[in-house]
Amino acid sequence: MLKDIKVLGKESLVYGLSTVGARLLNFLLMPFYTHYLVPAEYGVVAAVFSYIAFLNIVYHYGMDQAYMRHYADREKTFPAAFACLGATTLALTLLLCLFAPFWASASGIGAENYRLVWFSAAILLLDTITIVPFADLRMRHRALRFAGIRTASIALNVALNVAFLGYAGLGLEGVFWANIISSGLAALLLLPEFKQLSLKVDRPALRGLLAFALPLLPAGLGSMAVQVLDRPIMLHLADKATVGVYQANYRLGIFMMLVVTMFDQAWRPFFIERSHRPEAPGVFARVLTYFVFGGLFLWLALAFFVGDLARLRLAGVNLIHPDYWGGLGIIPLVLAAYLLNGVYVNFLAPVIIAKRTGAILAVTLAGAAVSVAGNFALIPAFGMYGAAWAVFLSYLAMAALMYFRGRRFYPVPYEFGRLAKAALAAALCAAPGLLLAGPGPAGLLLKTACLAAFPALLWYAGLVLPEEKAAALAALSGQKTAAL
Repeated sequence: MLKDIKVLGKESLVYGLSTVGARLLNFLLMPFYTHYLVPAEYGVVAAVFSYIAFLNIVYHYGMDQAYMRHYADREKTFPAAFACLGATTLALTLLLCLFAPFWASASGIGAENYRLVWFSAAILLLDTITIVPFADLRMRHRALRFAGIRTASIALNVALNVAFLGYAGLGLEGVFWANIISSGLAALLLLPEFKQLSLKVDRPALRGLLAFALPLLPAGLGSMAVQVLDRPIMLHLADKATVGVYQANYRLGIFMMLVVTMFDQAWRPFFIERSHRPEAPGVFARVLTYFVFGGLFLWLALAFFVGDLARLRLAGVNLIHPDYWGGLGIIPLVLAAYLLNGVYVNFLAPVIIAKRTGAILAVTLAGAAVSVAGNFALIPAFGMYGAAWAVFLSYLAMAALMYFRGRRFYPVPYEFGRLAKAALAAALCAAPGLLLAGPGPAGLLLKTACLAAFPALLWYAGLVLPEEKAAALAALSGQKTAAL
């Protein structure tokens, strides 16, 4: 068992490196924005990019996934997919651009910011142009070219943001110009992939693509609603400055999100390849246990120290501008929400193995409903904290619903007793570190002690099994042990 789980850990690291690098480059912009954009401006940026993320699902409508599914007939499906996307993209872009003032006003960013609608339409158009070529690179196993183009685009985006905001003084419009130019670079670098285009569109191939793609649209919209709709809703129920502060602190949860993303990329092939083995259910259960143990330790570490990192002074300047510190209290909730998302990812295994993926659509839409209802119910009373609770509750609902759906199709003996005790141990360690630790060396010492207490509780309270202790001690001493 341990041998399989070690393979999963190594694959999570390998598959996640390019994703982590790209996201970390983007993360570097967040502290920069807090010093060059006031909270209200950053709130507008956050809301607009939330709309872009949501509209990307509409623009793409699963066509990249459909192309990969029909890749065996790529000579017909590549031009068909591109032609279909081209037609719908032009129609949607014209709809956005012709009524830009209306969309700006209706979205809550203000009619005076109608130019941002034009910029958003340009970003959506350029991103849509590249999705089929990127999918083609993945199917041809051109991983280095794929990662190179993505990294070059993101690196240019970061550099242009610094130039446009820090030196040219373009303000929030500079953020969008940087994204347009970097998206344009990706499209230019992908030009060699367009040699497969032809003027002839095979209609049966197009029908096959649409039959596969369109059912993915509702699930994609539901998933994205959970992730981003809190910002636009908050824009209507609170104000732009609150959205800006919320976005800055929400982004500080990126470290937990990266861990979940890395795990997800390796987890799916891991459980699919092993699903036929008789010991697979036990392995899957143990994976969840170890994931939660590690996730709770990471949650404690980040919840304790990310706030100190935000206040860190480098060359006389705080990493995050003090105007944004009012939202640091949401970070533990955001981190916990991402951890629950990782639990949800674990619970996906039974429904995917059983090929009952319709459950994913139902659960995703339920999560979106909880998110939207929670935001409207909680933001008026609790502001950004209400939005953070809504995210937490939506991922909790998705994890619970996915477990109950999955156990009907492929029972897995999850170790809920150990998980509950681990959660209790984490809560006991978190309480003094979050509620009693003040600023300064004494507070850091208390939080460090609370963090160290968590693995000690796991070890000495019987949550780590004897065979796991033996394997851990053997690993530390460099000895080999038999797989559990």
